[in-house]
Amino acid sequence: MIAPLTDAREWLEADRSGGFAMGAASGIRARRYHALLTAATRPPAGRVVLVSGAEVWVEEGESHPVFLSSHRYATDVVHPDGHQRLVEFTHQPWPTWTYAIDERRTIVHEIVCEPASGDVVLAWRLEGGGTSVALCVRLLLAARDYHSLQRENGEFCFDASAAGAGNIAWQPYDARTAVTALTNGAYRHDPAWYRQFSYEQERRRGLDHVEDLASPGVFRFALGGGAAAAMVLRAGCAPYGDARGIADNVRASERVRRARFAGPLQRAADAYLVRRGDGLTVIAGYPWFTDWGRDTFISVRGMCLASGRVDDARRVLLAWADTVSDGMLPNRFTDAGEAPEYNSVDASLWFAVVVGELLNTGTVPPADQRRLLDAVGEIARGYTRGTRYGIRCDEDGLLAAGVPGMQLTWMDAKIGDWVVTPRIGKPVEIQALWINALAVAERLDPAFARQRERALASFRARFPCGDGSLYDVVDTDHVRGKDDASFRPNQIFAAGGLPIALIDGAEARALVDAVEARLWTPAGLRTLAPDDPAYRARCDGSVSERDSAYHQGTVWPWLAGPFVDAWLRVRGGSDAARAEAWRRFVAPLCLQLNTAGLGHLFEIADGDAPHTPRGAPFQAWSLAELLRIRCLVGVSS
Repeated sequence: MIAPLTDAREWLEADRSGGFAMGAASGIRARRYHALLTAATRPPAGRVVLVSGAEVWVEEGESHPVFLSSHRYATDVVHPDGHQRLVEFTHQPWPTWTYAIDERRTIVHEIVCEPASGDVVLAWRLEGGGTSVALCVRLLLAARDYHSLQRENGEFCFDASAAGAGNIAWQPYDARTAVTALTNGAYRHDPAWYRQFSYEQERRRGLDHVEDLASPGVFRFALGGGAAAAMVLRAGCAPYGDARGIADNVRASERVRRARFAGPLQRAADAYLVRRGDGLTVIAGYPWFTDWGRDTFISVRGMCLASGRVDDARRVLLAWADTVSDGMLPNRFTDAGEAPEYNSVDASLWFAVVVGELLNTGTVPPADQRRLLDAVGEIARGYTRGTRYGIRCDEDGLLAAGVPGMQLTWMDAKIGDWVVTPRIGKPVEIQALWINALAVAERLDPAFARQRERALASFRARFPCGDGSLYDVVDTDHVRGKDDASFRPNQIFAAGGLPIALIDGAEARALVDAVEARLWTPAGLRTLAPDDPAYRARCDGSVSERDSAYHQGTVWPWLAGPFVDAWLRVRGGSDAARAEAWRRFVAPLCLQLNTAGLGHLFEIADGDAPHTPRGAPFQAWSLAELLRIRCLVGVSS
């Protein structure tokens, strides 16, 4: 029997629109985002939790109900006792639980999402023989924004519309999406509120964590003797159909589809590629991120280009190419559908870099090449003449950026009006990205080559600290000669991780070795050296406590990508070096795949050992960069 009350692992089933089902391996919901059906009403945004969970039990004769479900309540009581019957859990090929209902019989429960439709299939079957039993299921409905929580209220409508004994739809709130359940069972209307569920992960994060959920009624199924229970959850008043047939078809087709991927990492990566309009984009992470420009372009390198999905990379970049404004691409699209946020200096530069890598594949049709290069040209010209937030090419050819109160680099934590790592001036990785972006823009105009050469010469003159490392920011706060020597991972981009390295030879080797010695952990690179007075060992606690530590020592797995790239580059990329990189860096990172999000990599981890995973349990660029460096060292996914 597993130990569910201490099992922090989470599973994910995602569709192609930004919707998902997600939960804990223990079966006990611990987040507001743990749900059986979360739909994206404006793909990939506008997410609403429709079905949060279920109360499930077995009835046999006159004996007492045998529960398969458990929930944590606000009194810190776990009830009922279904978790005590859980004997096995696996997330492959999809989440599957096995519960013992007596000494010889078990019930197997499966959850699988069909990506195209967003249907979530729930199935139960009895194994071990013996007499048949009745399975009872009460769905727990929320019909709320996925960031919020529901409390008991008089507006919730329990009314059910039926088409047959077990096909039911509800419209809980007039202005919210309806939910449909197709089943091969029988439905009995019996409205009830289940009150004061407690979500432990939310409590630990200093957030509201208590919720009430509504249950309109009970579904009853026969199990045993060849009979199995099937339930198909759909967003909206969807067409009815044969639940058992749909469930069987989904499981069969998904088994075939998932087997086609080259390996489990590529299969996991598929969860992040979703549609936006007629195009394709990348969900930055589950459960709370949508698509962010910076995350999207970094992720495309591993998820698409390194994984042979070149056409998907083209579709993603084309979907973003038309969003250039004043030389900038959006940092992110908002959940509520307002105007995109153009508050990133590096997202546009990452776009240009990845366009160059895509074009190098020789697979892009001429018309698409022109669209992509035109966007790169707009970015290079916009940054040269100057655009939002003080982003401009300075007289030395380097890229300056930043105004007080605005976070523009990937180190973007902000608490109220306080930017934790403002990095105003000329950040080191921004120069690496700028010089690489100019190299792509050269395909449009040779003048950008002269600009690139000037910027590179200025970089080599200004950034070395004299101790083998590089300044994190020069001309801090736009003050000439005011430089920040904080030892951070951003300097690694000058030695590798991008097509053009800004330093090489012994200088690059010394930098990479210093980064390894001071920043490397088995979960990736720290964001600040532990001997810095501002170093924070843990990224835990309240929102402000977490945000203040977010880039002040916290480990980010995605940074393993540029680090391993640079480590191999300064050692010549030999077979022996690749084997050593696998042993020292990539293999330990692979061991993290099942510590938080099962089969995925998490967003961040504590700076100090044991480097406990934090943040989003499923993070796109973490997984993408692992995919990319596995290819670099010659290991398939």
